[in-house]
Amino acid sequence: MTDMTLLRIGILIAGLVLVAAIVFFGRPRKPGQGKRVAREPVSDAGRQEPTLGQQIEREAAQGRAASESTAQAELELFDRTLEGTANSELGRRVTEEFDKIVTLYLAARAGQKLHGPDIVVAAEKAGLVYGHMGVFHRLIENHPERGPVFSVANIMKPGSFDMTNIQALETPAIAFFLTLPAPVNALDAWETMLPTAQRMAELLDGVVLDEQRNALGRQRIAHIRDELRAYDRQREAPPLTKPARW
Repeated sequence: MTDMTLLRIGILIAGLVLVAAIVFFGRPRKPGQGKRVAREPVSDAGRQEPTLGQQIEREAAQGRAASESTAQAELELFDRTLEGTANSELGRRVTEEFDKIVTLYLAARAGQKLHGPDIVVAAEKAGLVYGHMGVFHRLIENHPERGPVFSVANIMKPGSFDMTNIQALETPAIAFFLTLPAPVNALDAWETMLPTAQRMAELLDGVVLDEQRNALGRQRIAHIRDELRAYDRQREAPPLTKPARW
């Protein structure tokens, strides 16, 4: 075989290889061919963990649900408080006559104020109802017609709590007042008013003061109790009759 023949055969083989390469590499790839596919992470339990985006969305949804629940609770509380507004007689005294008033004050701490919404919530938790004269009252359970055991007013004029503007209300103190005679004896009324004032002071981070605006101490509490015991004994004693003249 001559050299010329060998050269022709070599050129033919090289041409066939080139054509085969063009055909192979020129074919369109199938979708995904030539790409690395990431494996899906699988937990030990065989389930897929949520992505960061899914977790953020879930937490946001939970936050919205909690916020809606809180707003609904506040709305229901405000509606219950306003029930007394529609019935202005709720907490009204049976008679306007009285012969003694016992007063306590719940004051904010120095440099602070009591805020309207906080007062409403504290009053609700302490078992007070909103009613006559736009103030709060403690009533006898199942017998509101007997009038208030005691009432709670704002020390700022006019003394009422305006529920239409309660969000903006600020006051240095509120007053607890027990007007005697009450629908229960005086000592029982006091034993109801004192722990209520103390409970609201805890809720509002305030301090309880006596009628002279001094810190209410044990000695003053004992003195008030003695006064009210004497008041009850006096009212229970039969009236004195004048001796008959001969």
